Amino acid sequence: MIARQAVLLFSFCALVGCGGDEPFRKPTSLVKGKVTVDGAAPGSEIQMECHPVNGMDTQHPTASQAAVDAEGNFTISTYEAGDGIPPGDYVLVFSWRDYNVMARSYSGPDKLKDRYSDPKTSSIKLTVKEGEPLDMGIVALTTK
Repeated sequence: MIARQAVLLFSFCALVGCGGDEPFRKPTSLVKGKVTVDGAAPGSEIQMECHPVNGMDTQHPTASQAAVDAEGNFTISTYEAGDGIPPGDYVLVFSWRDYNVMARSYSGPDKLKDRYSDPKTSSIKLTVKEGEPLDMGIVALTTK
């Protein structure tokens, strides 16, 4: 009987987590917006990544990104879908490639002609403040 109770207790702890060893999570603020390309909805998905202006936090690194849908809508995610981004200053990079179903990845030339693919040269900036949701409005990209 005691062995059975010990197994049940161990199983319960494994499911809910004993000891409070939750991973460190920075606070995040909701950031959403809409992307246009040459004044129109893109018509297919665009990948967006957020690069911290001051470089990656080496103690608690994060990767924030969004998939811009065919209509141009996006919500940035860091830890889980749509949860937002930690406070800070960012450069946004965009990549618009065709999705290869067989390879399950994006491939081919960037339809934005690499104008926004390098954080050193992308002109799209973002400042996020803790506890302040942000609607970026229209992020106008161009292929020209």
